[in-house]
Amino acid sequence: MNISILLARAAKAFGERPALLHGAEWVCDYRTLADRVARLAAHLRHDGGVQPGDRVAIYAENCVEYLQALHAIHWAGAISVPVNYKLHAKELAYVLDNAGARMVCVSQTLRDAARQAGASDPMLLEFGAPRWHEIVSSTPPLDLQEREADDVASLFYTSGTTGRPKGVMQTHRNLLAATMAYFTDVDDVSASDAMVYAAPMSHGAGLYNYAHMLRGARHVIPVSGGFDPAELVALAASVGHLSLFAAPTMVHRLVDFVRRSQADVSGFKTIVYGGGPMYVEDLRNALNTMGQKFVQIYGQGECPMTITALSRDEIGNTQHPRWGERIASVGKAHANVEVRVVDAQDQPVPDGTLGEVVVRGDPVMAGYWANEEATRSTLRGGWLHTGDVGSLDTDGFLTLRDRSKDVIISGGSNIYPREVEEVLLLHPQVSEVAVVGQRDADWGEVVIAFLVGRDALPVADDELDALCHDHIARFKRPKAYRWVDALPKNSYGKVLKTELRLRLE
Repeated sequence: MNISILLARAAKAFGERPALLHGAEWVCDYRTLADRVARLAAHLRHDGGVQPGDRVAIYAENCVEYLQALHAIHWAGAISVPVNYKLHAKELAYVLDNAGARMVCVSQTLRDAARQAGASDPMLLEFGAPRWHEIVSSTPPLDLQEREADDVASLFYTSGTTGRPKGVMQTHRNLLAATMAYFTDVDDVSASDAMVYAAPMSHGAGLYNYAHMLRGARHVIPVSGGFDPAELVALAASVGHLSLFAAPTMVHRLVDFVRRSQADVSGFKTIVYGGGPMYVEDLRNALNTMGQKFVQIYGQGECPMTITALSRDEIGNTQHPRWGERIASVGKAHANVEVRVVDAQDQPVPDGTLGEVVVRGDPVMAGYWANEEATRSTLRGGWLHTGDVGSLDTDGFLTLRDRSKDVIISGGSNIYPREVEEVLLLHPQVSEVAVVGQRDADWGEVVIAFLVGRDALPVADDELDALCHDHIARFKRPKAYRWVDALPKNSYGKVLKTELRLRLE
């Protein structure tokens, strides 16, 4: 089953319904959307030489062409590779090379970066260019290509602790299972609903397109291309029945804007948050300001958006005697997965005991692309080992206590310390480095680097900034550099990052 059959069905059943909106402006209906997708798929096949199973990357900000390109790749039977548009050209080059991308769908603003990453002009399909418009209007359409449920549909690249991104193989079955989980555990969708893509479509927000596609709902691309509280409030008023996925930091900013402006929020339907910790006080403020519109999810690229969910009713049930504990959790297992907490021997631990969170079910990835060692390490005994530490209570609510991989979540984006540390160690005057996250009211966490120098004098901050600029994305750059005589270590020589975080507090 090809996941884009959801679009094909919607085009037949709801052909005249509005499908894409740019802000509040109608772009096309479902029949037109499917027609454009089929023509783009034909271009990929006949002009780009893309065959079923080939990889096609999307390197773009949120835009009206994004969903068209994504479904065209699936329609042609190929594998989508959605790339974080904030990545440095060197990071993009690695993804394109590792995936063996045959083509790159790119926005006009990122064309030069794609070229710098090694994508030749024949590989590029540029959004909004004259050739794009010619393809979607005159290329004979391609029939929807059949795929097996366990064929790979998408490669989602997520960084690892080694600093090398890993391509998560998400199958058509995975994506369909995640879509069904949205209906059972997150929210129902009707034709009058609108999904607004305020968070990057290359990540979790984009995965919610399938549920809204299935029901023939509307897909709204903000004119800004991203998250702007004032714009979202205006869209809620003009478009109505608005749903979105947001990182907790985005929720915090939206709630703050609504509270200060006293804006009408009746046009918002559902705000799904995830991708980082939502502090209890922030959630209380959100409920008091906007009402019972919130749902929390916990997932990973390896089990996309679909490990646990904390429902609207559970968040809103302030009279429950354990409400305070529950809203500090990430909810209960989705209907189509099993969740356990296990010890170092992969044995389940008693309720209330800390251990590693593991999950199995249809949404769990097939493995990592061209990385059998990482696949074996992560998918052990039939369970996905998340690397997250948490505990289950007697009612099945999961509370995350720590992230064993030390990932920093800043503004909803994952930053892995090892990536930053390896770059800083390239400087000849840096002897040792440890990178940790510091809590921040606006971003959730910010990156702080502790460094030990080879000489007495520290290196200037702008010199280290320039080094990072040459190797990693801007959002991964440390916000502060702290020079210390030595890093705290245990008897085995491992740096005690917990102690560094305490110093920051």
